[in-house]
Amino acid sequence: MATGLNVTGPLISDPSFPSDQSVSSRSINKSLRVAEKERRKLEAEDPFVLALKYFSDVEAGTPVIGNDEFEKNLVQVEKVAYSKGLSPEGISIMLEFSMSLRNAPCVRVLKCLIPATVVPQEAVVRAVAWLCVGKIPISAQVLFIKWVLTVFDMIDAKDQLRAIYGFIFNFVTEENLCPFICHLLYLLTRKESGNTKMLCVYLFLFLQGRQPFLLHLLSLYKVFCPELVTLSIQSRMKTGFRNHNAPWKSALIAVQKRSGSQVASSTSLPFMIKEKTTSRKRKHCLEFPTMSGSVNKQAQTEPSVSKRVVPLVQLHSFAQLLKNMHCVELPAQMGSLLGSSLALHYLDCVQDESALLRLNFWLGYALHEEFLFCGDGGSSQNLEEAQQFLNKLLFTQDFLQEGFSSSEAFLYKFLRVWDGSLLRSQVLGLLSNIPVIPSISKFEIGQFLFEPLMQLFFTSSLFFKCGLIECLNNMLSKWLCWNTVYCLEDNLDISPNKSHTSINMTLTDFKDSLMELVHFVGRLASVGLQLEGYNSLLLSFILDFYETVCDMFVKYELPLVLVPPAGVFYPALFATDPVSVDRLAYIMYRYQVNLTEAKSHRKQPKACRISHHTLCDFNHYMSVMVNCLWNSKMFEPDMGIQLKEELLLKANIPEYWESFNFIHHPAFLSYAVDFHHKYSKPWTWYLEYLYSQGYDGLKQFVLVM
Repeated sequence: MATGLNVTGPLISDPSFPSDQSVSSRSINKSLRVAEKERRKLEAEDPFVLALKYFSDVEAGTPVIGNDEFEKNLVQVEKVAYSKGLSPEGISIMLEFSMSLRNAPCVRVLKCLIPATVVPQEAVVRAVAWLCVGKIPISAQVLFIKWVLTVFDMIDAKDQLRAIYGFIFNFVTEENLCPFICHLLYLLTRKESGNTKMLCVYLFLFLQGRQPFLLHLLSLYKVFCPELVTLSIQSRMKTGFRNHNAPWKSALIAVQKRSGSQVASSTSLPFMIKEKTTSRKRKHCLEFPTMSGSVNKQAQTEPSVSKRVVPLVQLHSFAQLLKNMHCVELPAQMGSLLGSSLALHYLDCVQDESALLRLNFWLGYALHEEFLFCGDGGSSQNLEEAQQFLNKLLFTQDFLQEGFSSSEAFLYKFLRVWDGSLLRSQVLGLLSNIPVIPSISKFEIGQFLFEPLMQLFFTSSLFFKCGLIECLNNMLSKWLCWNTVYCLEDNLDISPNKSHTSINMTLTDFKDSLMELVHFVGRLASVGLQLEGYNSLLLSFILDFYETVCDMFVKYELPLVLVPPAGVFYPALFATDPVSVDRLAYIMYRYQVNLTEAKSHRKQPKACRISHHTLCDFNHYMSVMVNCLWNSKMFEPDMGIQLKEELLLKANIPEYWESFNFIHHPAFLSYAVDFHHKYSKPWTWYLEYLYSQGYDGLKQFVLVM
């Protein structure tokens, strides 16, 4: 028995000998309790925590003037707010205190509401409810709405704010609040926000005065409810909504700098942070805001039937975008869309007119206020920022394959003061994206677009002339492609579904605009060639333009044929480089094809009505080219170039009428000499020799002669 007991050992362990595991567990728990007790002790002694507790418990009627305790706690809150920012709980307590009329200096408290991370939506909704009390000074009400606009992107959700949209809408009748309430409504408006009652009140206010902020909000309502908003709204409007972040901007910048990337990654400020300099001159800040999506995590994880909204910032792949395409919530700072490829895909796929309208307004403010009217725009840093900004804007327009009306309006003003060298490639790129339906009348285009460009063209260098002709060629190509896509064949009306204006352009209007552009380039080209001594580089860009013009009927299905002016035709025909002559031959060949095709469609509804003047010019050009290059009948009557017989005789040129045929033409003379020395074939083989050198334009022209 003893042996068995010795083998088995004691059945019950001695409590005086605890195991190592239990000792370690009790030790950890004791350490946690001590740490928690110490933390609570420190919090209880923290002046900031005590200050928040004071403002949450203070009773109404507590005197403010001469109250040292009140002043001490408010100073403590301000110290933390301006150094680290207030937590969501601190924002809720101080906002409730400032709006609940507990004898607080409301303006002073509102100015220290600097969020460190996010702003609780519930606190904003409660503060809005306090506005109906009617005892808050109007200056404090305005300051509160400005604060909401400043931190709008930092509010953790927007569903409750949109739920009280009608309540907020009622404040548009307040004269002092109306501009700021309209801005807030502009950010909150969705398709389901508008109704007949609101629009009736709003139209009543609008008819009292066409204020820019009312126009902007009404234009958004017109997108969602076109049947209720029948007023015509111009696409060019003054900036209606201005930045209201002045009381908090510097403090928010300081808080974000101290917090580092932790704040920037989750709740980026609704404006860009820039280093301040000691100069008092106004600095432009041309950068796209970072996309922010300050929504609470609980709303992200818990599905809701009533709210199926996914902030765009939470989508990280194209597959996620496709899955949530119809429940995407865009940020309040529309400029942040231009820095996101997914946002551009969304704009291109969904065709959200309200989003593009908001984006246009943001661009208009950025380009006009921060660039066009900027005081000190000559420094290298500012130029680099502007270059990056415009490059990204150009990329966006190329991606969406359309220009913005705000950038068009900016160009009309900027061209008046542009020297032709500042940001040349970016400005010319924006110029080529001017939409075919301009925001100004046909008569104003000459004043705001053609006249400034003509002055710059005639007073600038050769390279600027070449760049401008290339820019106008790109503009023409985009207009022609736009017509190919959006022209309706049944009634010959152009009604683009991507146009964000109320303007419809008929085919006749489109042809008139195109003719104005082509004739304008013709005038520039004719005079420019004379000024530059018929430079081959400039002539090459001009011929590029007319290669686009000559194929408008066949390639772009536009019933219009326009031939180049004599100031372009003859310099190309008598050019000293063979490439220019070959390209002119190809252009005339394409004109022949287009006119033949147009003649065959004469009896169809989409017939090409060619003017008699155009046909006469084309026939004359063809006759001159054939007689000059092939028939050796230069300087004969009706050839367009008349010289007196005595002048030709004084030149002592034998057989001067053959001076510009294929053999003696200055552009091909070197080929004729080479053919004569290297090949023992008759001159009838000379054209085949030219064809073998790659001059296909001549070959095609000879075939249709």
